[in-house]
Amino acid sequence: MHCEIDFLNEFKVDCKHPWHNPATGEWNDSLAGDYLWTNVNFGEAMPGVLTPLTWSVTQHIYESCTNLLPGFNNSGNIGGRAYLNLSVSASAFRALGLNKKVARRMLEGMFTLIPEDMEIPTVPLSKWSGVAVLCNLLKLLFRYTLALKKLPRYLDGNPGLCMGLKERIQATNSKVDLNSLWHQEIEPHLFHGAWIYVASASSVFYTGKLRRELTVLVGAEDTDRLMSSLGNGSGTGDVSGILASLGPVLGMDMVASGEMDRSAYMSQYGHRGPNEFELSVPRPAEDPGWFDEQVALFEKTPANVKVLLSAQRAESAAARDRLQAGYPRRAPSFRQRIYKVISQNLQREAARSEYTRDRWLARSFALRAGQLSGLRDDVFFLTIEELLDVLSGNMASLRYIPARKETLEKYSALPPYPPLIQGHFYPFQWAAEPGRRNDIYNDHAPVSSAMNCPGNIEKGVIRGSAVSSGRVEGVVRCLNHPGDGNQLQQGEILVTAQTDIAWTPLFLRAAAIVTDVGAPLSHAAIIARELGIPAVVGCSNATVRLHTGDRVLVDGGKGIVVILNQ
Repeated sequence: MHCEIDFLNEFKVDCKHPWHNPATGEWNDSLAGDYLWTNVNFGEAMPGVLTPLTWSVTQHIYESCTNLLPGFNNSGNIGGRAYLNLSVSASAFRALGLNKKVARRMLEGMFTLIPEDMEIPTVPLSKWSGVAVLCNLLKLLFRYTLALKKLPRYLDGNPGLCMGLKERIQATNSKVDLNSLWHQEIEPHLFHGAWIYVASASSVFYTGKLRRELTVLVGAEDTDRLMSSLGNGSGTGDVSGILASLGPVLGMDMVASGEMDRSAYMSQYGHRGPNEFELSVPRPAEDPGWFDEQVALFEKTPANVKVLLSAQRAESAAARDRLQAGYPRRAPSFRQRIYKVISQNLQREAARSEYTRDRWLARSFALRAGQLSGLRDDVFFLTIEELLDVLSGNMASLRYIPARKETLEKYSALPPYPPLIQGHFYPFQWAAEPGRRNDIYNDHAPVSSAMNCPGNIEKGVIRGSAVSSGRVEGVVRCLNHPGDGNQLQQGEILVTAQTDIAWTPLFLRAAAIVTDVGAPLSHAAIIARELGIPAVVGCSNATVRLHTGDRVLVDGGKGIVVILNQ
C-alpha cells in the first residue's frame, strides 16, 4: 500500500492514520471501517464544522468517560463534524451477551431511530472481549457513582472556581506558566466536570423504561406531563426548581420585566449560547451587542414565560390526580419513580450547564495562549497537544494553520451531512451528487441513486421520535439559525436541523417543534415537554421535505408530521 492515496481528490492520507491528514486538518473517520455513525447528541452540542482545538479537546475527554470497547473510539470526526460510532456501542452490547434486538432498542433510546432494514455493522471480537467490556463497564459505573456523589459540590462551587481560574489565566504572563496551569488545574477540572456530566446523563436507561410503562398505562400526553420537572408537586419529594435549560429564557423574561439587571443575567447565564461547545465561538458574556439584541427581540415579541410554565404545572397536577384516581394502588410506587427521574433530569441539565461553563474556561485558556504566543485566534487551528507544544517553544505545527483554515472553510461551505452514515462517506462527492439524500447515507447502496439507503420515503408523512405529545395543525417556518428568529410568527411550526439553548426563546412562540436531529434527551425534546409543546425530533429530512408556508399536522405522541398541502 502506498503511504499516500488520493481519495477522489478530497484529501491525502498517511500510512499510520489513513483517514487523517494533520497538515491540512482533513479528517474522515468513516474510512476507518464499515461502521454506522450518528451525529445525534454531538450534532446538537456542536452543530457546525469543528476547529481542530475543539475536536481534540472534545474527543480526548469524551473517550475517557465512555469507552467500553478496548481499541475502538466511540466518537469520530467525519469531514470536520463530530459523530458517534454506533457500531462500537452495539459491539460492546453484543459482547455483554445482549441480542441484536435489545442492543438496537438501547441505541435508539439513547440516540436516534434506525431504519428497520438498516443493519448495524459490528466489529469482530475475540471470545475474551466480553470480559474486557465487562471490566470496563464496571470501572465506568464505579467512576460514575463517585462522580454523582460529587455532583452537589460541583454545582455549588463551579461558578466561583471557574471565575477564579479565568482570573488566574488572565494574570499569567508566561507561556511556561500557562502550560503548567493547563496540566495542573485546567485539564483536571475539565475531566472532573465531564465525568460528572456524563454520569448524570447515564439515567437515560431508567428514564426510558419508566416512560414506556407509563405510556402503556396513562398514554403519551399524561406521561409527558407526569415526567415534566414541573410535575413534581407542591411540597412532595425533594425536587424543586426548573430545568437549567429554561434558565436563560426565564432570566431574559425577568430582565424585560425589570426583575433582573444585565450584570446579574450575565453572571448566571452568560456562558450559555449558540454553539456553546465550540471553543472558537464567543460566549454571550463576551459579546456586548448580544444582550441588547436579545432584549430587543424579547420585547418585540413578548411571551409570558411564567404563565406558560404555570399552565404546564397545572396540567402536570391534573395528570397526577388522574393517575391516583385510575390506579390508586400503583400510583404511590409510580410517583416515587417519577420523582426520582425528575430529580435526575434536573441534575443532568444543571451538570450540562456547569460543564458548558467549563468549556468557556478552556476557551479562556486558548485566548490567553493566543495572546502570549502572538497567534491570536489562530490557536483554534491547532490541536491541544500542538498548542501546548507552542507554549513550550515548539513552533513546528504553525505551518499547518493556513491549510487548516482553508479546509475548515471548504467543509463549512457544504450542507450538513446526514445524521446517519454507514460505511465510507466522502463529503464533497456526496454534496455534488444530484438528488442526494440528506437523511441517511449508506455506501452499500448504489451511489448514483438518490435512494442511497435502505427504506423508502413515505409520501406525505415524515417520521421521527415521539418526544412531546399533542397534536397541532399549522404553518411551517423553516429556520437555519436562531438569529433568524424574528421571522417566526406566533403559532407557526418551527422546523430546523437541530436546536440548542440559543433557540429556547423561539419555543415560546412556536405551536410545535420539528427537527432533523434529536433524541428523547435532546434540547428540543426536553424544552418542548417542559412547555407542553408538541415535538417530533430526529426526522432526518424534515428541513429538506418541508418549506416555509407548508401546512402540516404535527402529532408529537405518534412521532409523525403529516404534510397537508401535497
